[in-house]
Amino acid sequence: MKIAFVGKGGSGKTTLSSLFIRHLTANEAPVLAVDADINQHLGAALGLDDAESAALPAMGAHLPLIKEYLRGSNPRIASAETMIKTTPPGTGSRLLRIREDNPVYDACARPVALDDGEISLMATGPFTESDLGVSCYHSKVGAVELCLNHLVDGPEEFVVVDMTAGSDSFASGMFTRFDLTFLVAEPTRKGISVYRQYKEYARDFGVALKVVGNKVRDRDDLEFLRAEAGDDLLVSVGHSDWVRAMEKGRPPRFELLEAGNRLALQSLQDAAEDSYAHRDWERYTRQMVHFHLKNAESWGNERTGADLASQVDPAFVLSERYAEVSPAS
Repeated sequence: MKIAFVGKGGSGKTTLSSLFIRHLTANEAPVLAVDADINQHLGAALGLDDAESAALPAMGAHLPLIKEYLRGSNPRIASAETMIKTTPPGTGSRLLRIREDNPVYDACARPVALDDGEISLMATGPFTESDLGVSCYHSKVGAVELCLNHLVDGPEEFVVVDMTAGSDSFASGMFTRFDLTFLVAEPTRKGISVYRQYKEYARDFGVALKVVGNKVRDRDDLEFLRAEAGDDLLVSVGHSDWVRAMEKGRPPRFELLEAGNRLALQSLQDAAEDSYAHRDWERYTRQMVHFHLKNAESWGNERTGADLASQVDPAFVLSERYAEVSPAS
């Protein structure tokens, strides 16, 4: 299942992403983690030092390899150069699976050892000096969106994506790629304003959204979130000595995380599993195609010099049946 963490800058979404990843690993679930934020902090939150975080390969730098691999033998895609971030898979495309070896993971994923097991981590990559003034953030996350479009996952597997702050993810169709989106909100007017904006933008696309209250100090904070988020408020998290130690670079073993926070993380997992159980694969594929056609008409056709609408395979529906057997060798 695919899970996103979103929220305004400073809300704690990266910290909660990392806690959720540690929790899943403690529960022996396979996890592929993706840092899709321009401010690359997920690696550090998972225990990497500065040098290790800086050494993570940037997915954007490997976009030609990613495109060529995913294209496979799909006859509707003439060349990797005609693929854009929204290109959907079709007959002959190569798909990614969480538990496999492939050239994309070889180039872009790195193992991260946690207390209770190992996860794979990928990162979109930070802005570089050469990007300043000539690139936008969304050109960086295109590699993430393309991989998510071609990734088929099962009910006991997790892709956890730490997204960009605020509502920037609505600049593409990536916000529809998740079974459940956790919006991390502080009990403040600014925190709630991001929730309202996200909910409004996502309303017409059937996006499953739950609010995770963070930095909740007392009953008044909790009641504020309940009044503003209503039934969307799933759980709240308060002060954590474990997190404070983690932020100083010396976390205790994860089993020592406060019991209340462990229960909160289990609530997130339960909600994610329930949401995945209701995934509509046909709608999932249809939304993929919808955003591809929009991008093709808006800029893709002109950029590539090709009719990108012809890349859509009307008979292809991504589904769980591809989880074990690749449609292209």
